Amino acid sequence: MWHQTELTLRPYPRGFHLVTREVVSAVPEMAGLKVGLLHVFIQHTSASLTLNENASPDVRRDFERYFNQSVPDGWADFEHRLEGDDDMAAHIKASLLGPSLSLPVRAGRLALGTWQGIYLCEHRDRGGPRRLLLTLTGEK
Repeated sequence: MWHQTELTLRPYPRGFHLVTREVVSAVPEMAGLKVGLLHVFIQHTSASLTLNENASPDVRRDFERYFNQSVPDGWADFEHRLEGDDDMAAHIKASLLGPSLSLPVRAGRLALGTWQGIYLCEHRDRGGPRRLLLTLTGEK
């Protein structure tokens, strides 16, 4: 079985945001699978996806602080500046974290660890709505 759908997430402020519920809600077909994979792909170059702890908001804030210190907005050596000081830094952060996740499905649910959740990593001050392409495959 194959199924594909597009999910448009509302605009989020800069930071790391749990979107597991939104992703799971967008693929009710997952409930019918015994085993499979959900591939989640973000169709943008200045935001990314990652899987990490879903319990403590401190983790999300620490991620944001780390990436902002490691790849600062408006670094003097950046040449690409057409869309603002946060643009090139956002592209680099998105490349470091990546545009996609492949997640296991078991018994109709994501087979994530106890404390794992899907993060939208918004690297722009005003990134706008973000589109995710969700591709589900598996055995009913």
